[in-house]
Amino acid sequence: MTAAVETAHPVGTPPRTDAAVRTTGLTKRFRSGQVAVDDLGLLVPRGSVMGFLGPNGSGKTTTIRMLLGLVTPTSGQVELLGEPIPQASARVLPRVGALVEGPAFHPYLSGRANLVRLDAADLTVDRRTSTARIDAALDRVGLGAAATKRFRTYSLGMKQRLGLASALLRPRELFVLDEPTNGLDPQGTREVRTLVRELAAEGCTVLVSSHLLAEIEQICDRVTVMRAGRVVAAGTLQELALLARPSVVVETPDLDRAVAVLRRLGASSATPDDDRLRVRAELPDVAVEDVTRALVRADVAVRGIGRSGRSLEELFVDLTGEGFDVVG
Repeated sequence: MTAAVETAHPVGTPPRTDAAVRTTGLTKRFRSGQVAVDDLGLLVPRGSVMGFLGPNGSGKTTTIRMLLGLVTPTSGQVELLGEPIPQASARVLPRVGALVEGPAFHPYLSGRANLVRLDAADLTVDRRTSTARIDAALDRVGLGAAATKRFRTYSLGMKQRLGLASALLRPRELFVLDEPTNGLDPQGTREVRTLVRELAAEGCTVLVSSHLLAEIEQICDRVTVMRAGRVVAAGTLQELALLARPSVVVETPDLDRAVAVLRRLGASSATPDDDRLRVRAELPDVAVEDVTRALVRADVAVRGIGRSGRSLEELFVDLTGEGFDVVG
C-alpha cells in the first residue's frame, strides 16, 4: 500500500533502489510549448515486469524514447541499468532490447536479411554465432517459416514479430516493449505473453507499454499509470487494488427497496443494475452481515450478497479520467 500511495502523488525523485530504469525530474517540452512529460519519476526494479499504462497522449511513448536516447529531455536525468543516458549509451544500449512505435525495416529485404543487417551493425557480438542467434530469434517469435519472405509482404502482426526478433538477437538484461501485441491475432498475443514470462523467468527486466488492461494483469507484477505526462499511481497490482474502495454487491429483484436500505446505512452511492438485478454500493465500514440483516428486516429478497473491489479498469478510469481497452 505504501508504494501505491506514495506514487499516487508523484515527485521527481523516486527512492534509491536497485533499479533497471530510473528517471529523476524527467521533462520534455516541445517547441510548441506542449509539455509531453512533466517532472517524471519512474522506477523499474531489476527483475520485475512493469506495465506502463495510460491513455493516448499521456506521455508513455515520449518517455520510452527518452529512456533509449532517441529524444533529448528538456530537463531531468535517465539511468538504465545503473548508468546515465545518453552519456553511457554505447555501453548500456547493447544490453537493452527495444521495440518502439512499430518496427522499421528495409521493405525489399527478407525478414532474415533485415536481421542479418541489424546484427552486422552491432560491433559487440560474436560474428561466428550470428546465424545461430538469428535462427533462434526467428523461431522464438514464430517467423521461422516466413524468414525468407520480403518484409513488404508481411502483415502488421508479422512485422511486429520481426521487431521482437530484433530485440532478441543477443542476450539482454532489459527489454523495453512499446505495444508489443499491436496487430497480433489472439494466438500471437498469447505467444507474446508467454515470451514475456520466459524473459522474466530468465532474470530479465521488462517494461511493457500497453493500453490492454487484460494483458497487463496477466503478465506484469508491477504497474505505472500515466496521465498528462505525470505518474498518477505506481506499485504492484495488489497495492493498486488496495486503492479501490470495496463495494457491497446485492443480488435482488427488489432493486428500489434495496437502494433505499443501502442509502440509509450510509452508502455514498448505490447503483442498480436492472439487467443483472444487482445493486452496488460503497459501504467500506459496514460489515456484510449487518447489511444483510438490514435488508431482511426491510423485507428485501436477497438472492446473494458479497464484497467486491473496483476492477483495475474502474480504478484506472478514476485515475486518468479516460478508459482503456480491456480485451486483447
